[in-house]
Amino acid sequence: MAGGVDDDLWSAIGDPTRRRLLDLLLVDGGGTATSLSRQLPVTRQAVAKHLGVLDRVGLVRATPAGREKRYRVDDAQLARAVAQLASVGSAWDARLQRIRRIAEAIQRAQQD
Repeated sequence: MAGGVDDDLWSAIGDPTRRRLLDLLLVDGGGTATSLSRQLPVTRQAVAKHLGVLDRVGLVRATPAGREKRYRVDDAQLARAVAQLASVGSAWDARLQRIRRIAEAIQRAQQD
């Protein structure tokens, strides 16, 4: 983990299908690969693979549910991801403010 950012976590979240799965799980409170695949334009097998990625990074947790697994969002790991995003956002805000101050200084110097 470099600079406080978990690259594996963000790689997992970077995929639009996985973000949609997280949305569905948050709204529904949980689901199986079969139930989730009914709400997405991808196969059950594709959903299962995406859920496996989310499980490996800890964003979802699986519990046995008959012949399938039932997935739910891990609130603590999601909170960690949100905190990382806020931290990265703050760092970039500071960088952009510095760039703005430099650009304004250059503009003032050119006007003088």
